[in-house]
Amino acid sequence: MFNQRLDTLPDYPFPRLAALLDGITPGKDPLVMSIGEPQHEPPAMITEAMIANAHLWHKYPPGQGTPELRAAIKGWLDRRYDLPEDMIHRDDHIIPVAGTREALYLIATCVIPQDQPGPKPKVLLPNPFYQVYCGAAVLNDAEMVPLAATPETGFLPDLDQIDDETLAACRLFFLCSPANPQGAVASRGYLERIIGLARKHNFVLAMDECYADIYDRDAPTGALEICAAQNSNMDNVLVFHSLSKRSSAPGLRSGFVAGDAKIIKQFNRLRSYCSATIPMPIMAASTALWNDDAHAEANRDLYRAKIDIAAEIFGNRFGFHRPAGGFFLWLDVGDDEAATKKIWAQEGVKVIPGRYLSINGPKGDNPGARFIRIALVHDLATTRDGLSRINAALSR
Repeated sequence: MFNQRLDTLPDYPFPRLAALLDGITPGKDPLVMSIGEPQHEPPAMITEAMIANAHLWHKYPPGQGTPELRAAIKGWLDRRYDLPEDMIHRDDHIIPVAGTREALYLIATCVIPQDQPGPKPKVLLPNPFYQVYCGAAVLNDAEMVPLAATPETGFLPDLDQIDDETLAACRLFFLCSPANPQGAVASRGYLERIIGLARKHNFVLAMDECYADIYDRDAPTGALEICAAQNSNMDNVLVFHSLSKRSSAPGLRSGFVAGDAKIIKQFNRLRSYCSATIPMPIMAASTALWNDDAHAEANRDLYRAKIDIAAEIFGNRFGFHRPAGGFFLWLDVGDDEAATKKIWAQEGVKVIPGRYLSINGPKGDNPGARFIRIALVHDLATTRDGLSRINAALSR
């Protein structure tokens, strides 16, 4: 009575972590640094906009979002990526979504062909990866192809290692930049190449850019910037953005998808049958957030200060590197599960083993097994305390 493909999915990371630590008493007051849930104070404009629009709770929200929200998103894309004014059209290239997790999953349903002759469709994804990429592939009866993203590859998939047969069968390629968990940022040349592959082999490039406004020094290049330089050609390209990280508002469940108008049209058709839409007061708050860059800059400064603390504490040990984007540390600890248990037992800090964010490659090796992920989501004092405790445990 159930979809048997559910049984082929790897276990979700956080239940695995709970099982790993079950029965271990934390050595100090517990501190959770395993979950990427921003703890910064959300902008006051969220509450203000929702109160001002509270009379709209009784309205069914339009699936394509309000014109004002789509205009605010277009404005942000134009500012953030210096796009030509006539490249993004509010009504053709943008769909607001109730969080990008749903959208990243459903795009596979939209673009992976079913019951066609020939090789099974393939979905390519970085390894480690955001778990929804895996679910999107498996539950849409595609072959998942994990591409190791290790220190040796710059923490991004090595495009040279993908053979022509795999590319020919690929229908969807997930790429996250800045990357979760390693913080790597795809260069302009890398993005030009992967977009070229998408068009040559006719697959959809799904660019997860949810950490685009959280960066250390240089603003990460976005896929739409590359499209702009190619006569505003957005064929085969979609970008996914969210307010969860940019605006410290994960509970808002508000993001958007933008790009190829042909895919957006079909995606909107699919979503009309199955997707939750964003309530009108939340759309009003989202409009205010996309129209404002000052709060995102202040948010970014806080994360940068926490990276400074991490650099001070870890120096050049445990493979520490300043992540170019995002708010995670990806530390090389040798044995991720052993280190996770030790940190919890001795110092009461919860991190997550890297192998729980990855799967075994073709040779049985797991590219996350040497690493732990630490989420720098707390205030500065709590972050310093947590990182100091982690350092103490790892140094014993």
